[in-house]
Amino acid sequence: MPTAAIAGFFLGLSLIVAIGAQNAFVLRQGLKREHVFWVCLVCAASDAMLIAVGVSGFRGTATVLPWLEPVLRYGGATFLLLYGLRSLRAAFAGSSGLEPAEMQAQSLTSTLATCAALTWLNPHVYLDTVMLLGAISTQYPGREWAFGIGAACASFLFFFSLGYGARLARPLFARPQSWRLLDGLIAVVMWTIAGRLVWA
Repeated sequence: MPTAAIAGFFLGLSLIVAIGAQNAFVLRQGLKREHVFWVCLVCAASDAMLIAVGVSGFRGTATVLPWLEPVLRYGGATFLLLYGLRSLRAAFAGSSGLEPAEMQAQSLTSTLATCAALTWLNPHVYLDTVMLLGAISTQYPGREWAFGIGAACASFLFFFSLGYGARLARPLFARPQSWRLLDGLIAVVMWTIAGRLVWA
């Protein structure tokens, strides 16, 4: 059982460390020190729920809905291409180049709604959690749940570390150039992931 849990932990961690829309949002909230706990909790709990779906029902879902995987793959690629384009535009326009202290504060409800949308409306999240982790969990017969728990623990560790650790980078992101660089990096990463989805 420990082997399955450890494998799930490191695989889950490897899938979420890349900068994406969700991670960038958590980073921003951490830099602003605004609703950090609740944002991290929503992201991690959402991952845990999706991982549970993948671990418990991947085989049945893949059998009953064989078209689901390609729909999620190409839908996810489209989403990532468009969001990457938006991030690239922000990088050149400098619209995100704001000092954290100058950013307009948002209510908890509005913040969590945005967080939920970035999580649940991103098809790539389903590919990573439900499809990929669900498929790999079948390599550990009888220990699928241990694998899933390990992956869920990785999500909790990552998001809370990112959210609360962001304050260490606050002096760096006081410069507008840093925000533009972050947006540019997000665009590159999202387009790279989109390419992998299409040509996988």
